[in-house]
Amino acid sequence: MKLGVSLPVREMKDDLGAIRAFAELADDLGYAHLRVPDMIIRPNGGHLHEPMMLFAWLAAYTKRIELCPSVIVLPMRQTAHFAKQIAQLDVLSNGRARLGVGIGSSPEQFEALGEDFHTRGARCDEQLDLLRQLLTQDTVDFTGRWHRIDNLGICPRPVRAHLPIWYGGASVPSDPVVRRIGRYADGWFVLCSPEDYPGVRSRIDAAAAQAGRDPQDIQTEAGVAVVGPREDEWQDRVANWRETGLDYVCLRTLGGDLTSQQHLDKLEEVTPTARALAGLD
Repeated sequence: MKLGVSLPVREMKDDLGAIRAFAELADDLGYAHLRVPDMIIRPNGGHLHEPMMLFAWLAAYTKRIELCPSVIVLPMRQTAHFAKQIAQLDVLSNGRARLGVGIGSSPEQFEALGEDFHTRGARCDEQLDLLRQLLTQDTVDFTGRWHRIDNLGICPRPVRAHLPIWYGGASVPSDPVVRRIGRYADGWFVLCSPEDYPGVRSRIDAAAAQAGRDPQDIQTEAGVAVVGPREDEWQDRVANWRETGLDYVCLRTLGGDLTSQQHLDKLEEVTPTARALAGLD
């Protein structure tokens, strides 16, 4: 099982030196990936950096670690424009981009951006189909309900021939979400409990098989907080997820009201134990 880590931008805010230091430390410690959440427009002025811009900047300071915006609320974004952005991030990072997407849950944010909240799932399906074509083909001919492209494409395209696209949804995903993961996703961000995981996984496997895909091609990742109310449980949770056969666990230093330096210290503190629990050492 591989280990990733969430970049604590919500708490580091505009301490860009600490954000860079955290990313470089995670890279040096051998973490597989960094995750940053997405929110274009927020209630009450809440602080959150734009993930694509942030990762483009961090690509210059890191060497090996994968950069994973997750999850991008895809129906809030124009598809071809976003395809250009994620392809550019993969180029700037020399093939280290991994994309997480979802459909969002806030009607107010969709309204503020002039997008239809009620068609977001169907639009996301169409976007995922078009996005994959734009990332892999020189030119695309596509006609859908919301998109029409005639013999056009983006350049540059990603370094990797198949840039991974993962999907995130509710803790117990609905049938449309399960079908979306089964048909389109290279991976699934797991939000359910280890007890519920086998049942949800079996639904996704069935959806993948129905779509003509090998269910084993869909990887999995769960998050584990190493601070906050469940701090005493984090080691057991990592061990339990490893037993389920998960591909990744993403550690989080968020939620404990840490200072920037304390985030860095906590990451160094937990890494040796986390690596041992994951079977990496």
